[in-house]
Amino acid sequence: MSQLHPLLLVPEFHVRVWGTRDLSSFYPSHQVGQEPIGEVWLTGEECRVANGSLQGRTLAEVSQKFGEKLFGTVAREPRFPLLIKIIFPNDKLSVQVHPDDRIARKAGLPCGKTECWYVLDAAPGARVGLGLKPGTTRAQVESAIRGRSMEDLLNWIEVKAGDMIYVEAGTVHAIGPGCVLLETQQNSDTTYRLYDYGRPRELHIERGLEALKEVTRAGKVKSRGGNGRVVLISSPSFEVDKMLLKETKTLGTFETPDRTSPHCIVGLRGCGIIECDGAPAISVGRGEAAVIPASLGAYRIRPQWEFECVRAMLPGGAVGEPETDAMMSAKV
Repeated sequence: MSQLHPLLLVPEFHVRVWGTRDLSSFYPSHQVGQEPIGEVWLTGEECRVANGSLQGRTLAEVSQKFGEKLFGTVAREPRFPLLIKIIFPNDKLSVQVHPDDRIARKAGLPCGKTECWYVLDAAPGARVGLGLKPGTTRAQVESAIRGRSMEDLLNWIEVKAGDMIYVEAGTVHAIGPGCVLLETQQNSDTTYRLYDYGRPRELHIERGLEALKEVTRAGKVKSRGGNGRVVLISSPSFEVDKMLLKETKTLGTFETPDRTSPHCIVGLRGCGIIECDGAPAISVGRGEAAVIPASLGAYRIRPQWEFECVRAMLPGGAVGEPETDAMMSAKV
């Protein structure tokens, strides 16, 4: 296999019953068929490389071949660590929960699934269900599932463009229609569906009840920053920031020489040229993602006029749980 270089990935479009047939805001050239698209995976392991000598290879194949040179030294598992998606809900998603690392490994899975949602767009009144109402018990959840009233136990909050939501593993949650979310998560697709409003899909009640936590740290995150860069979230599982670039910016995949992480760059507006010494430049536009392998070190993003993008990576050192706005009244 050829030399490692910055990877422009081909998005994968996933059919979901709650999805939309209108992706024109991000993918005007994509022809949606009869089935609705709910998720567009940007860094899935089956996403294929669109450029260079690795063109046509999947991210999983590149990870297997190059190992830490791609996914870095701080990755918890020997695989690409971050899965990034854009979620397009046209209907309510099921009420669901994801296992944490301990529960996942007990089930023979490589890792749990902590995630975050950056709200790209939201209609007035758009809501997400985030955690259980204070005082709700696991027994009450099980009873509500049987009684078809599970959504009444969720803490529903309104969201607007620019919000960042932290969804710690074990948090019961749901997403309502009217918003578009950029989701960054541990690389796991394990979802336990607790309740689905009577839709004829499989539920995973026993496993979901085991995985759920009655109180979690989930909530809206207090972002910080300035001068064209905003730290949207910093957590043990990932760090995500947003940049508005008007001139070339040099970045690097090394926290220290022995602590490296890949960088995932997702275009939100405009176009950026990613340059790395010894490799051909790549162009990243709206709704596209590039992966900068951990071993490449310094790279540059050169905006074409202006380029707004999100960057996701692993924390280079010990990082605590993010500070949220205390959506949960009980303290963890």
